[in-house]
Amino acid sequence: MVRLYAFLGNHGRQYRNNRHNVAWQVLERLPAHPSLRWERGYKGRWASLDTPSGRVFLLTPETFMNLSGDSVAELMRFHRVEPGELLVVHDELELPLGTVGLKRAGGLGGHNGLRSIRDRLSTPDFLRFRIGIGRPDHDDVAGYVLSDFSKTERELLETAVYPVSVRILERVLSEGFEALEEECRKVKAI
Repeated sequence: MVRLYAFLGNHGRQYRNNRHNVAWQVLERLPAHPSLRWERGYKGRWASLDTPSGRVFLLTPETFMNLSGDSVAELMRFHRVEPGELLVVHDELELPLGTVGLKRAGGLGGHNGLRSIRDRLSTPDFLRFRIGIGRPDHDDVAGYVLSDFSKTERELLETAVYPVSVRILERVLSEGFEALEEECRKVKAI
């Protein structure tokens, strides 16, 4: 059972619509989001949700992407969440825009937020929900992930990526990661 959903992004208004913050953008569209009681703690914002399977936590680290592991590890330690009960929701350069997918453990793809979590947990064995942002056609990857989506890309996100992402995350919550892992390894939202 997933007990912690960690949505990675960068804290600050200037980053709100960046590609690197696509996980926070999905979180804001979850139907439960407006009714959750968000608190500050664990170096971020967090809320809990009671489900038939037990209590789950949602976390948005406010440490900036490169230090996300500090926030995630702190909440996990306090609430005794195991690495296999952690689902990290993050942007993914290796998937084209319009594609999302579930993944168990594996490589980090150069993602500094995932690297920070791996380093703090001393294992890469946590679950991931990857939201494709595609690779840039230039070498400035940092500039690309910290840039905003174009108008056309935002339309695609609103009409396809966000709704599909919300449905998958809601199904993980109700059915469990294992039930969806194979079906949702790579899903085209468009």
